[in-house]
Amino acid sequence: MPAPTTPAPATPSPAKPARSRRARTLAVCAVPVVALLASVPFVPLPFSVAQPGSTVDVLGSHDGKQVITIEGAPARRTTGQLRMTTIVVTGPRVDVDLGDVISGWSRTDRAVMPHDAVYPVGDSDEEVDAHNQEEMKKSQDAATDAARRYLHRSPGELRIGLSLADVGGPSAGLLFTLGIIDKVDGDGRGGELTGGRTISGTGTIDADGTIGEVGGVPLKTQAARRDGATVFLVPKAECSAAKANLPKGLQLVPVEKLQDAVKSLRALASGDEDNVPTC
Repeated sequence: MPAPTTPAPATPSPAKPARSRRARTLAVCAVPVVALLASVPFVPLPFSVAQPGSTVDVLGSHDGKQVITIEGAPARRTTGQLRMTTIVVTGPRVDVDLGDVISGWSRTDRAVMPHDAVYPVGDSDEEVDAHNQEEMKKSQDAATDAARRYLHRSPGELRIGLSLADVGGPSAGLLFTLGIIDKVDGDGRGGELTGGRTISGTGTIDADGTIGEVGGVPLKTQAARRDGATVFLVPKAECSAAKANLPKGLQLVPVEKLQDAVKSLRALASGDEDNVPTC
């Protein structure tokens, strides 16, 4: 009778230890990757997030002071409004993370902008405020010069004061100029330049009446409509931006020169819609 045999022990597969080592290596390498991905939503990104800000009627008062004061000529009474618009942006030292960016991209009342485009000067709130106030002062000076040129008045003959605290930047220039013209000359035919409407808009202005581009137009149209405007004056080059998410009931009027804006407002005031350009 043959002697019983014992099966030879199985020879371990040489590949198994190698696979095991690779698995351990991948697991070790995955730890920092997972940690990095987990931290991405909280890493500060080089963006700022903006939203619609306040609007101010330059024909009225703000913080208890008349925005526009006139000396050297009788100031006309007005019933309409000319509302300059603003946007509110996260501060220069505020961290914006991935969640903020995704939320900003997905909402029509938010805009994500490169941080350096919003804050090209200064890293502190104080530096940014000083820069914005300087830009506002330049804007006001250009607005008064443009209004005097349009009205054919000299600085000694027509003295203009502009007061708008806590608002900075140059984008109210056009509305300041139109406000001065409305207070002094109205529509030039005995009526109001606004036609009694609530008009809003944005745009820088040079002393020669050239209207310049600004930022945040889609957010400014929302602020304007929220505060009752039915017409929005926009630099012609920014028509496409202004039409993005345009609120219902807000008419866009493109402008390139001060004369364009005055002509369009006169046409609106007289009901001559056919002579009012559109974007």
